[in-house]
Amino acid sequence: MRILGLDVGNKRIGVAVSDALGITAQGVGVIERGDVKRDIERISEIVRKFQVRKVVIGLPLNMNGTLGPQGQAVKDFGEKLRHSLNLDVQYWDERLSTAAAEKVLIDADMSRKKRKGVIDKLSAVVILQSFLDCKSNIDTGSKLL
Repeated sequence: MRILGLDVGNKRIGVAVSDALGITAQGVGVIERGDVKRDIERISEIVRKFQVRKVVIGLPLNMNGTLGPQGQAVKDFGEKLRHSLNLDVQYWDERLSTAAAEKVLIDADMSRKKRKGVIDKLSAVVILQSFLDCKSNIDTGSKLL
């Protein structure tokens, strides 16, 4: 079962998809935000193309774990997506995912201009991969610390 990972922002949505076994996440692209209907149509195309059965959306929580305005906007979008596509939508704590993606790109010596074009996609990969890793640990009986 393939899982779609989304990093939903105000200007762009980073998109990643898992392999068929749900082990690894790969970046698919970035959707430039338009109106919600168009955004959902674009995501629907990706869902059909990759035969996705579940969507994981990064939820931007405040550092104290509370849900702020941006987090609520992401949840509102996720609920519209759930109802439009009739798929299981789950939320994943994305705190520091953009910072982790930025560090990877800086370590790869990528220029600031090039980083801007891929940061959202890589953030979606980080969100989805952390979800898959946690799920794998739970499925195999490993204890989470």
